[in-house]
Amino acid sequence: MKIKATEIVDTFAEAFKMYGTRVIITAETKAWAMAAAQSITGFATSVIGCKCEAGIEQEISADSSPDGRPGVSVLLFAMDADSVGKRLVERIGQCVMTCPTTACYSGLKSEHSVNVGGQLRYFGDGFQISKLLNDKRHWRIPVMDGEFVIDDQFHVQESVGGGNILILGKTQKAALNAANAAVKAMRQLPDIILPFPNGVVRSGSKVGSRYKSLIASTNDAYCPTLRSVSKKTELDKDINCVLEIVIDGLNLEAVETAMRVGIESAIKPGIKQISAGNYGGGLGQYQIQLHELLPQAQ
Repeated sequence: MKIKATEIVDTFAEAFKMYGTRVIITAETKAWAMAAAQSITGFATSVIGCKCEAGIEQEISADSSPDGRPGVSVLLFAMDADSVGKRLVERIGQCVMTCPTTACYSGLKSEHSVNVGGQLRYFGDGFQISKLLNDKRHWRIPVMDGEFVIDDQFHVQESVGGGNILILGKTQKAALNAANAAVKAMRQLPDIILPFPNGVVRSGSKVGSRYKSLIASTNDAYCPTLRSVSKKTELDKDINCVLEIVIDGLNLEAVETAMRVGIESAIKPGIKQISAGNYGGGLGQYQIQLHELLPQAQ
């Protein structure tokens, strides 16, 4: 399949079942809410090394937030519900409760929940207060600028992680231009995040390594400097830069939509191919076929 001068490779992205949650952070100003959101999503690019994957979903206007103040929604994903709960306690406690004027609320409705505010309340040292509003329990924890309000329970649901596209460019400049366009378009969508720096990753990985202590290592098949020495290379002489965009979403449809929008937006001059990373279908529960995402181009 070709769209303009770009080949869409007949392959699939291999995605995984994860568990995800939405955290809504509000504050007296948008700037403080964003400061807390940026902090809570730091060092959260991959479960391989960070224990979770997280990112900013969108800004929330005051008239749409839980307490009538400006806010930011954050999505966080881990491999199981208990891990989501642990990461929330750690990150909200260290990155949101510490930020002036903030409050923190669960932004999902689901059957499963994890105890977050109910654990962080102990920071109040016995001065914390429980409040029930509309059958929902909150905690008011005294802090030095007033009170930190947080939901007792945060809801968690089955989600999808590891959707991805690979942008194969003739030059680094062309690949960066295409990746930036794809990221900009995908970030307009709800229910997804792009967990890597500015949405883009250059150090794509494969499973395993010649070093036994590593579970993942550089994806030599897509490294231009290894084209002449790697037996697994997927690159011809015209491709000199490969960039990956990873997508996590609260459901499969959201990830598929983001991949489609990303592919369409990445078709730019100098992009020879758009592909996806997979492990032969043996690891992930979802195989997202690129050609099926673009039926209008068939």
